[in-house]
Amino acid sequence: MSPVSSTIHCDAPAPTSITSKTANAIQTVKSAISVPENELKRWRRIFEGNAGTVVNDEKFLNVDQFVNAIAPKSDLTKIGRAQFATLFKVADSTKRGLVSWDDFVVFETILKRPDADYWIAFQYFDVDNSGTITYDEFKNVFKATLAEDSIPFDFDGDWVKLYLGKKNGTHVLGYSEFTQMMKGLQGERLRQSFKYLDQDLDGFIRPDQFKRIILEIAGHKLSDAVIERLPTLCTLTPGGRISYSEVIAFHNVVREMDMIERIIREATAKSKDGRIDQSDFLNHCASTTRYALFTPMEASIIFHFAGRGSPQQRLALIEFAQLLDPRWRAPTEETAKAQPSNALSFLHEVAHSVYNFGLGGIAGAFGATMVYPIDLVKTRMQNQRSTVVGQLLYKNSFDCVRKVFHNEGFVGFYRGLGPQLIGVAPEKAIKLTVNDFVRKRAMDPETGRIALGWELFAGGSAGGCQVIFTNPLEIVKIRLQMQGEAAKVEGAVPKGAVHIVRQLGLVGLYKGASACLLRDIPFSAIYFPTYAHLKKDVFQEGYNGKQLSFLETLSAAAIAGMPAAYLTTPADVVKTRLQTEAKTGQTHYKGMADAFRKIYREEGFKAFFKGGPARIIRSSPQFGFTLVAYEYLHKFMPYPFKGEPRDVETTFTSQPEDMSRIRARNALRILLDVHGNFGPRGA
Repeated sequence: MSPVSSTIHCDAPAPTSITSKTANAIQTVKSAISVPENELKRWRRIFEGNAGTVVNDEKFLNVDQFVNAIAPKSDLTKIGRAQFATLFKVADSTKRGLVSWDDFVVFETILKRPDADYWIAFQYFDVDNSGTITYDEFKNVFKATLAEDSIPFDFDGDWVKLYLGKKNGTHVLGYSEFTQMMKGLQGERLRQSFKYLDQDLDGFIRPDQFKRIILEIAGHKLSDAVIERLPTLCTLTPGGRISYSEVIAFHNVVREMDMIERIIREATAKSKDGRIDQSDFLNHCASTTRYALFTPMEASIIFHFAGRGSPQQRLALIEFAQLLDPRWRAPTEETAKAQPSNALSFLHEVAHSVYNFGLGGIAGAFGATMVYPIDLVKTRMQNQRSTVVGQLLYKNSFDCVRKVFHNEGFVGFYRGLGPQLIGVAPEKAIKLTVNDFVRKRAMDPETGRIALGWELFAGGSAGGCQVIFTNPLEIVKIRLQMQGEAAKVEGAVPKGAVHIVRQLGLVGLYKGASACLLRDIPFSAIYFPTYAHLKKDVFQEGYNGKQLSFLETLSAAAIAGMPAAYLTTPADVVKTRLQTEAKTGQTHYKGMADAFRKIYREEGFKAFFKGGPARIIRSSPQFGFTLVAYEYLHKFMPYPFKGEPRDVETTFTSQPEDMSRIRARNALRILLDVHGNFGPRGA
């Protein structure tokens, strides 16, 4: 087979075929598109890191080095690394078998174009760099990709003539015409392939013949699981064979895969149970698109392959992954890669719990420190007994801030912070761990949905379990916070945390625990479901792979804390009164019920919401900062061992990749649409 272009050695003089027009075109591309300096530095780093060929003291990339420089580091399941060598011909503008730094800059700049995939394909077919593609160029490049056992393509057919005129005619394709022809090329190959294999001219082919067609024109777009089940398309209609209509319908499904994924994501998100059937799919398609994009046959094909041959069942988003993502692997395959022993599995669970515990403690300490001054003001306002003469120290929260700063200085705002930081690590770790533990076990593994009742139970359980650490922590913290006030009024000498613990004893540390439970259980039951739904339903986390920004995450966490904090203020007021050491002349409370009764009788209903605004101002940002810190710690300090659980929404969502590498991959896919074996295969 004759080569598409002749080989020229790097030490040979520039060939006469490289005209000044080509050189000017390259220079125009260099100067026309302004490249930021930071990109040039990144490109230089990539080039220098891979260029291992030196000629006349100048570095170059050979084919293998070029592939290492431009091939994506991931997403190579259906496209071999060696196939990226196909793009070397485009980058090697001088056809000398090496890519210089200037060539590499031009290639990377081309990849910045929004139409880089079609532009590169055009350059690949434009062998003589004339800016147009002739019939001979199209035919020679296309034929060079076809193996001897490939389904033949009729270059003298009517479809080719519509674009390029009669055989050996003078019509040539410009760039825009070429892109339109490439878009329709697969459809024509499909038609010709079916006609070639349908030798009986009865409008049917065998399942194995259908599989052969799809492998040649779209095998790189399908997962291995779908490819293995391609012959089962014959089961949709009686007869055991596949019609041309079914072949066209399947091809339309493959071609419109991005639109299918969008419709499925939206439809499953709106579904009550997170599942859809064919009717739901078609109804959502009709309501969200201008025209009906998919026929009932195409919908049947989608659900046939996603449902493993049972198209009538209701399917969850994750079940469509094998059809939508060519990298998809069966869960059994993923598990079989490295199945740990029971002992290793147990150690892994323990290690993961310790990891979450540590991050929860750091995040909790950060959140508590950020809002601790507000917490001190809230505590003093809640403990103020307005009915006792001479005890009305603060008119409002702002007056409290002013007097604390005047009487105790800036350090006074952080009185009692030590015990808070010591106790906040296990408190937040338990709360986050228990909530996640219950939610994961109550969650539908296929839809990722959890019933509202289980969400409330998970949050409530988290709040209840944390009281074992919260109550001793808070009673010590509250008494330390009140010492500055007592020192000013009564001249009392402040006592340390150790003295308070010894004074209270083990039983005393859990004084007011019932009120603490009454506060923390409903707080967490309200907070965690609200936070989860704000992220998903309001800020659209996970929709089309969306990841929330810092401000969106902080907003969701802060907003969720507002109703949770305010609605549980009465329990917090009672808890504060029970845990604070009463002064001379102040009312003593025998227990939670007695406190509720006496506060209502002596101070009225409004007393139960004393410090409510301060509690909102404190709790809302505290949990906001805590959860933002927790999520960002997971992002920047990932679990060091394999086995991090994956979310349903991200099961087949591509990981962030350099845009130039994405466009290089997409450019190769345009060429693979010509034939599945376009370019060398390999790992």
